[in-house]
Amino acid sequence: MMNNLKLFLRYDGTPYHGWQMQENAVSVQGELTKAAERILGHRPTIYGCSRTDKGVHANIFCCNFRTPVSRDCEKIAYGFNAVLPESISVLSCEYTDDGFNARFDCRGKEYIYKIWNDRRRNPFLLHYALHYPHELDTEMLNRQCADYIGTHDFTSFCAAGSSAVSNVRTVFDCDIQRQGSLVTFRVHGDGFLYNMVRIMVGTLLDINAGKLEKDSIPQIILEKNRLSAGVTAKAHGLYLNKVYYD
Repeated sequence: MMNNLKLFLRYDGTPYHGWQMQENAVSVQGELTKAAERILGHRPTIYGCSRTDKGVHANIFCCNFRTPVSRDCEKIAYGFNAVLPESISVLSCEYTDDGFNARFDCRGKEYIYKIWNDRRRNPFLLHYALHYPHELDTEMLNRQCADYIGTHDFTSFCAAGSSAVSNVRTVFDCDIQRQGSLVTFRVHGDGFLYNMVRIMVGTLLDINAGKLEKDSIPQIILEKNRLSAGVTAKAHGLYLNKVYYD
C-alpha cells in the first residue's frame, strides 16, 4: 500500500538553482529527494506546488510524494530536518488523500517581494531584499499596483520560455507596505506566469523612476507585449509567502 505524504517547507533559496531538480545543479527538490532516500529507504517522485527560480525563497512551500513506509509523521518530519541542509526546514508532515497533488490542487498563491530602500546597503539583507537606493514613492505605487487586480491576460508580464497554455490569471489582491527602509510588495492570485511577479515589481520601479508613465499598467496589460512592461526585478527579493488549498 502506498501512502501519500504532504509536507510543508520553508527554505532559503540562495544556495539553490530553484526548486526543480536539474542535472549538475543543486536544487531544493534534489536535496529533499536525497533526504527522503536516507530516512525512508527509497527515492520518491516529489511534486511541488511551484517551480521557484534560482535564488527565490519560500516562507511556505507545499509538496507531496508517495511512499510504502508507514511511520509517525512527527518522526518523519524530524528525520528530514536531521539530514536536510540548514537552508531547508520541514514545518509539518501529514498523510493526505491518495489523489492529492501539491501543484494541481493549489487554488492560489501569495508572493511578497522585499526592497531595501536606503542609500546605504544592509549587509544582512544582501541575498534577501533588492537594494534600491533611490527615493521610492510607496503611496503612489500602492495606487499603481491596484491596476494589477482582476482577471487579465498577463502576456506583458511573462518572460520568454513559459510553458503556460494560457496567460490569463486572476489577481485577487495586491499592495505595497513600508516599514522604515523595508518596502514589501504583496500579491495574491490564482496562479502566476514565469517571472510574472518579478516583472510586476520591475514595472512599478520603472514607473517610480519615470521610465514608464504613471497609470500605464492597464495599457501595458492590453498590449500583451513583454517589451511594454518594465525590467525583471532580481530574484533574491522574491518569496513564495502562502499557498492555498481547499
